[in-house]
Amino acid sequence: MIQRFDAGKRMSEATVHGGIVYLAGQVPEDTSADAEGQTHQVLAEIDALLAKAGSDKRRILRAQIYLADIADFDAMNRAWDAWVVPGEAPARATVQAPLARPGWKVEIVVTAAI
Repeated sequence: MIQRFDAGKRMSEATVHGGIVYLAGQVPEDTSADAEGQTHQVLAEIDALLAKAGSDKRRILRAQIYLADIADFDAMNRAWDAWVVPGEAPARATVQAPLARPGWKVEIVVTAAI
């Protein structure tokens, strides 16, 4: 069985199958914030979606982080380090990539166990 959360015409924000939750790329609502602030917003969205699916950040298996500008790496990491559970950090990759909206500084995709 496949469950979809916050499903729209184009995509679902989260999909669950086989005890794994796959989140779509999460982006900030307030693009006036700096990279650290945008990362805090995105991580809050991730927390909410994981909770809907019956999981949480302690169960994240993998995170993919996209930065519009790699110069924001340290700012993003300040928010990430404050959020991630010590000793339970997931596998992670961070890359610079053009994002779909000019105001977005960060987009994060996670996969987690239920």
